[in-house]
Amino acid sequence: MRKKKQQPPRPRTMASLDRFEDELAVLIVDGREQTRRREELPPGVREGDVLDLETLTVDPEATERLRAEVRQAREQAMKNKAPPPGDFDL
Repeated sequence: MRKKKQQPPRPRTMASLDRFEDELAVLIVDGREQTRRREELPPGVREGDVLDLETLTVDPEATERLRAEVRQAREQAMKNKAPPPGDFDL
């Protein structure tokens, strides 16, 4: 009897939550926007969270990696630049 070859695990489809628009959540999947009803997402999900689309759960490690990348890109973009004039915070 031949032993079946094990298939490598299928890569998970991940999405980052870009924003909420009323009752819709706008997700970024492979660089493209995709919408889901807000109620389909897990409670407490926030903009910037990374979701596994198969299980609709937040991936905390991927979320932290994405946030670190964004922080680093923001710091690099602001390097050697004067802050904007005025008395406000973004």
